[in-house]
Amino acid sequence: MRRRVLATLLVLVMSIAALAGCGGKSGDNSANNEKQEKPDGIVLAIWDKVQEPGIRKICDDFTAETGIEVDIQITPWDQYWTMLEAGATGDSLPDVFWMHVREIEKYARADMLLDLTENIDASDKISMDNYFTDVAQAYNYNGKQYAIPKDIDSIALWYNKTHFDEAGLAYPDDSWTWEDLKEAAATLSNDEHKGFGSRIKNYQEGWYNLIYGNGGYVINEVKDKSGYDDPKTIEAIDFFVDLVKDGSSPDNTVTAETDNIALFESGAISMSLMGSWTAGELTGNDYVKEHAGVAIIPKTEDGTRVSIYNGLGYAAAANTTSPDEAWSLIEYLGSETGQKKQAEYGVTLSAYKGASDQWADHAEGFDLSPYIDVMDETLVFYPHSTNTTAWEDMSLESLVKAWNGEVSTEEACKEIADKMNALLAEE
Repeated sequence: MRRRVLATLLVLVMSIAALAGCGGKSGDNSANNEKQEKPDGIVLAIWDKVQEPGIRKICDDFTAETGIEVDIQITPWDQYWTMLEAGATGDSLPDVFWMHVREIEKYARADMLLDLTENIDASDKISMDNYFTDVAQAYNYNGKQYAIPKDIDSIALWYNKTHFDEAGLAYPDDSWTWEDLKEAAATLSNDEHKGFGSRIKNYQEGWYNLIYGNGGYVINEVKDKSGYDDPKTIEAIDFFVDLVKDGSSPDNTVTAETDNIALFESGAISMSLMGSWTAGELTGNDYVKEHAGVAIIPKTEDGTRVSIYNGLGYAAAANTTSPDEAWSLIEYLGSETGQKKQAEYGVTLSAYKGASDQWADHAEGFDLSPYIDVMDETLVFYPHSTNTTAWEDMSLESLVKAWNGEVSTEEACKEIADKMNALLAEE
């Protein structure tokens, strides 16, 4: 099994041009020698530059306590997994790195990750019972824990108060339904800005939420059947397609090149659903500081309010030359102390239960409590399976045709369901 997955990783790496420019370590001896020359330091790989200052503070606190230096290396999301794939095939993975639900099983099956189970059992700082269950379980493979939960995320509605004032509309609140959003988006749209922004690829921040709020599903519980051909799923996705058709949302020619954050920060859209991981970027933007507010995600007409949530994990390379130091860092970052600092320093919501309260007020001038308040509603864990990336990427390719008006939403969704079921059967 290890050889098969390694072969897959190697093919993925070789298929991407200009690999040397991706920012990952090379697989030659110099990379390994560099590690060996720094026995007192370890590498922590992440992909979000906005979170880096807060994580740097936590790591500095860790260094002051343990004497272990931490070299934080940032590789943007689009290149991050290429970097890890290169490290996996070249035996030069970072000591500690962020892991995602979509990728965990691939690396665990290939024996690339350090088994943390015994360390957890011996720790007086880590108990898996202290984390959100779905996130903790996502990083458990065949009864072994391969990552400690880092954070959780939820979705909220950002809106431009100035645009609402100009249109004479009341700001969104907890009474808002998705239909209220649709009506407001139409009213707010004019030659200067669209009322609402959504991207096809922003599934967690967009249509996934309405799919489950509407009673549909992306994948069934046993992970062997697609829900894209369910009428409730089709209806939910069609809601977002209709926003583009009626001129209330930018079309794919715009959003394929420009993400929702950039559109919102420039005033090109009046509203957008944003994940909690974007708050650091948004609250640091001068335009957003002057014009924006945050509301809880809308509910369906029957009162169902759903936020898709997810969570990253801290994993370590199975072949790290500093396993004890790597575990010490993971243990500190995942402890109650580390998780509370993550909230206090404004990094993001913590995976440790009850540790996120300070995060809601960390950004002056913003009330981020809608991200926490929605946790009292219905949280649905990020839909995934063994090879999530395969069917997720495929679904985006098909949905482009619906967003562009080339086929109906129903046709696109049924095409996705057929292809996805075939991929799930291979798992």
